[in-house]
Amino acid sequence: MNDRVHPALLPVDASRALAIARDVLRTEAKAIEALLPRLDDAFVAAVARLRDCEGRVVVSGIGKSGHVARKLAATLASTGTPAFFVHPAEANHGDLGMITPGDVVIMVSNSGESEELVALAPHLRRHGASIVSITGNAQSALAACADIHLDAAVDAEACPLGLAPSASTTAALALGDALALALLDARGFSAEDFARSHPGGALGRRLLTRVADVMRSGDALPTVSGDATLADAVIVMSEKGMGMTAVVDGDRRIAGIFTDGDLRRAVERGTDLRIARVASHMTRAPRRIAAERLAADCVALMEAPPKVTQLLVVDDVGRLVGALHLHDLFRARVL
Repeated sequence: MNDRVHPALLPVDASRALAIARDVLRTEAKAIEALLPRLDDAFVAAVARLRDCEGRVVVSGIGKSGHVARKLAATLASTGTPAFFVHPAEANHGDLGMITPGDVVIMVSNSGESEELVALAPHLRRHGASIVSITGNAQSALAACADIHLDAAVDAEACPLGLAPSASTTAALALGDALALALLDARGFSAEDFARSHPGGALGRRLLTRVADVMRSGDALPTVSGDATLADAVIVMSEKGMGMTAVVDGDRRIAGIFTDGDLRRAVERGTDLRIARVASHMTRAPRRIAAERLAADCVALMEAPPKVTQLLVVDDVGRLVGALHLHDLFRARVL
């Protein structure tokens, strides 16, 4: 009878778990730090080769290095460099057709001896592609066959058994990020360019959403003339639900804005809403913004003292074309 207790049933040794975790982080941090003195002309040449690439950037790797390669391809693609991942085994069985003359292929392998990658290299040459290798062995077959080799060697893995790729994948991942971000700068890639690659993210919404995209216009836009009574203005405000109405002339030029606050002040003074005219109680020179401005720019205008929750939107000659409420910015997830 086996009386041995399964490890899953034993309590975790807290001090041992924390000691291992700290050792892993120290080892991986040292592996990244050790890359710094190895950044030399080869790295600069790789950035230039990728920047001047007339085709696409193809990234390949297998095993854990394959995961690093996939991440590098994704980072390149999102920072202005057309890139995609190709599995080396699939490339040797047909996907090589995805690679064209003028492409640059980045091969990631810690040993630099991965059979699938080594076998692929001569075929890439025949296709007219150039090769950048990222390996942990500068004397490896992949390093030898590459046009440019980047050294990602580590002294030891962080794995307590010394077996699982850990520090080596961290180093390759960090070196890939350094390559992608140096390339971003060399291309003059901007925050606006990044937003265009990430339209669904928060940055994309802030940098791509225009006032015209979120403003209310047409029948949803509350407007009255200066001759309207306060009672007329209240009806329009209730129908449109913006807590205000724009006051415009016959050419839709803005005379003012009448808000819930203006209404409250009029009531406090005992004003007869059926007789009093909006022009006598409106706020003159209301804040306005152009339709082509970024929706995120509305926030600064609204936050300037005294704070407001509505803005009027004008065209290039100052005519009213829309309006927006702070809630519209929240709904558009610009804030």
